[in-house]
Amino acid sequence: MKMWRIVGALGTVVFTAVGFTPQALGQDERGFVVAVGDPVPAFELTDIDGQSYSNTSLLGTTYVLQFTASWCSVCRAEMPHLEREVWQRFASRDRGFVLLGVDYDEGADDVRAFAQQMEVTYPMCPDPGGRVFQTVAAPKAGVTRNVVVNDQGTVVMLTRLFDEEEFARMVKRVDALTRRQ
Repeated sequence: MKMWRIVGALGTVVFTAVGFTPQALGQDERGFVVAVGDPVPAFELTDIDGQSYSNTSLLGTTYVLQFTASWCSVCRAEMPHLEREVWQRFASRDRGFVLLGVDYDEGADDVRAFAQQMEVTYPMCPDPGGRVFQTVAAPKAGVTRNVVVNDQGTVVMLTRLFDEEEFARMVKRVDALTRRQ
């Protein structure tokens, strides 16, 4: 996973060398255009089974928007962990939890095949044109990112790529947010 950090750092160096910093482009160093503490941007998604989700329908529920794509090898590495360590563990919590796979610019049939191939049971939603993705990250910032949103609709954590330490922090955060108090 350190290789991905090196690649990201090299991209930052190249952009900076020509005068383009991520901040100058309206994004943080990891390509996010939202920050922890921001309200989650408005979105509407429909999963491959026809269930609809939006930022307003999910108020009162903790959720993770998992940005992914079938062609993304890092996404493929992360998805079994999301299924096992996040979805299976927290889906039945009394306080409510949803994990939404948001598949970047692939049609419903491709998303359905991808979900079956990856053996994930959490809802998978096509994101035509990457419109939802682009509300949280710069258009070419790359998938494999998670946006953790609390039950009030506030972004509480952002992850990028599949860093095991960051992933473990995300699991702890979701656990705390969904635990009965």
